[in-house]
Amino acid sequence: MSARERILGDVRRALGRGELSEQAKAGLETRLKSGKANLIPARSDKPHDAQVDLFAEMAEGVQASVARVPDGSDVPGAVADYLAQNNLPSDIVMAPDENLDAYPWAERPLLGMRRGKAEGADQVSITAAEMAFAETGTLMLRSGPDSPSTLNFLPDTHMVVLRASQIRKSYEDGWDDIRRQMESQSNSLPR
Repeated sequence: MSARERILGDVRRALGRGELSEQAKAGLETRLKSGKANLIPARSDKPHDAQVDLFAEMAEGVQASVARVPDGSDVPGAVADYLAQNNLPSDIVMAPDENLDAYPWAERPLLGMRRGKAEGADQVSITAAEMAFAETGTLMLRSGPDSPSTLNFLPDTHMVVLRASQIRKSYEDGWDDIRRQMESQSNSLPR
């Protein structure tokens, strides 16, 4: 029995519920795969360029900083500029995510980069986003060996690299993307 199965079994027992019948399990699987859309705010019903603008507006509305760069080669410079403007240390812990390998970090040798999980003394981290949502300015981040969740929470400053192509109109669009990934890769839902 996996740790997940043990935990879910403990929750079921605490709630006074037994094992689900095969019919109930099939119903839940069908529900997870079909994903009925919820209410989507009209403000996000725009062309993609306008969704990118809306994402930035919504994110900045909740005190996130957004820096747009013309292309990926400018990402390390934007990181260095942000750190300098905010008097932050140039020592950074970065996710060992291959998506971040596409950027020319070596062109900024004053950035002290360490790959791995965040530790108590780390002040700045960098991760890649899975996707983002224009309707709320929210990011979707995965956790796993290539993106430890400690990077999202331990350092005071968490920087996220997001491509404009990763911005979706709504959460429902994001969940549809995740479901398609699950079907094509035979994966389970990510954390």
